[in-house]
Amino acid sequence: MLSWDDYHKEDSAAAAAAPQPAAAQPLVAEMNTPPGSVATAPEKEPAAAPAAEPAVAHTDAVARAAAAVQNLDVAPGLEELEMGAARVSVDEKAMINCRADLNQLVPFKYDWAWQKYLDGCANHWMPQEINMTADVATWKSADGLTGDERRIVMRSLGYFSTADSLVANNLVLAIYRLITNPECRQYLLRQAFEEAIHTHAYQYCIESLGMDEGEIFNMYREVPSVAAKAAWSLSHTHSLSDPSFTTGTPEADQELLRNLIGFYAVTEGIFFYCGFTQILSMGRRNKMTGVAEQFQYILRDESMHLNFGIDVINQIKLENPGLWTDAFKQEVIQMILEGTELEIQYARDTMPRGVLGMNAATMEEYLHFIANRRLSQLGLPEQFAGAQNPFPWMSEIMDLRKEKNFFETRVIEYQTGGALSWD
Repeated sequence: MLSWDDYHKEDSAAAAAAPQPAAAQPLVAEMNTPPGSVATAPEKEPAAAPAAEPAVAHTDAVARAAAAVQNLDVAPGLEELEMGAARVSVDEKAMINCRADLNQLVPFKYDWAWQKYLDGCANHWMPQEINMTADVATWKSADGLTGDERRIVMRSLGYFSTADSLVANNLVLAIYRLITNPECRQYLLRQAFEEAIHTHAYQYCIESLGMDEGEIFNMYREVPSVAAKAAWSLSHTHSLSDPSFTTGTPEADQELLRNLIGFYAVTEGIFFYCGFTQILSMGRRNKMTGVAEQFQYILRDESMHLNFGIDVINQIKLENPGLWTDAFKQEVIQMILEGTELEIQYARDTMPRGVLGMNAATMEEYLHFIANRRLSQLGLPEQFAGAQNPFPWMSEIMDLRKEKNFFETRVIEYQTGGALSWD
C-alpha cells in the first residue's frame, strides 16, 4: 500500500528529472511606458530543449496571457467592460430598467434585500435532517390515518411537488433577468436554491412514504383542483419566459409587475395556505410529524419569499408611479379574487367533510382573511369586509421571531459538506 511518503518520493524524483523552465519574464512592461504606445515584450532566451507536451501548452498559455496584458487596448471583449467608466453610485440603481453596472453589488440601495439574503442563508436546512420514521409507520398502518387525512396528504404533496418547480423556473428564466438590482438578484439566487430544496423535500416525503411517484408528480395534470392552480400560475409566465421579452415600455413593465404579483402575492401568497394549514394542523395532532416539520421549514422560507416579493413590487410602484394606474389596480384586485376562489375550490376538494378541526367553510373564511392581507400589503382596498383568522396558531408558526431551535429536532448528524475520512 502506498503511503504519503511514497507519493512525495515519486513527485520529488519526477521534479528532479524534468527540464527546468527558463527564468520567469515580467508579464507587463515597465509602468513608465509612454501612453498610447504598445509595450514590447523582453527578448526571449535561446530556446531550450523540447519539453513535454503539457509544459508547451502551459508556456503557450502564459505567453498569450502576457500578450493580452501588454496589449490591453486590443484585448477582445474589452469594449464590453467600458474601461474607465465612472463608479456606480446609489442614485443610479433601480429595480427595473437600470443601466448601471449590474456586476457591482455595493453600494447597496435596498438594504432590506441584502438583509433578507443574509436571513435566508441563516435559515438553511436540508430535508434529510428530518426524521420520517414515525410518518412511515403511520402511513403504512391501516388505522394510522382516516381516508380524509390521507387525501389531504396526497393532495398537498401532489400540488406542492410541482408548484415550487414552477416558481423556480419563473425566477430563473424570467425574473432574475428583468430585475436590474444586484442585491435583489442576490436574494433571488438564494430563493431559487430554496425552491429546489422545497421540491427535494416533497420528493423525500413521497419516497419515504412509498407513494406512487408518477401519480403524485403528475397530479397537477390529472386532478382538476390542482391543475386549475398550476394553470393559473403558468398563464403569468408565458410572455416573460420568452428570451426576447424586455422591459422599458409601460406595457412591458406592467407585464413584469403582473408576473410578480401573480407569483408572489397569489401563488406563494394564497395558493400555498390551504395545504400548509392542513398539514400543520395534522402535525399539531401528532400525526405525520415529519411531513409537518418539513412543511414548517418550507413555510418559514415562503414567508420570507412573500415579504421580499411584496417589497419588490412596492418599490417598482414607487420608482414607476405611471404603471400603477386605476385600471391596473382593478386588474390586480381581480387577480387576487381569482386566486382566492381557486384556493377555496381546492379546499372544498380536499375537505369534502370536516377533518382536523377544520372544514371548507372555515378555510374559506381564512382565505378571505389572507386575501385582505395581500390587498392591504399592495396598497389596495380589502374586498372581504370583516374577515377574521379562524386559525390564529398559523400566525404563531409564521412569526419568524418565534422559531424553535432547529438542532433540538435533528435525529441525524448534521453534514452539509462531504464526509471526510483520513483512514
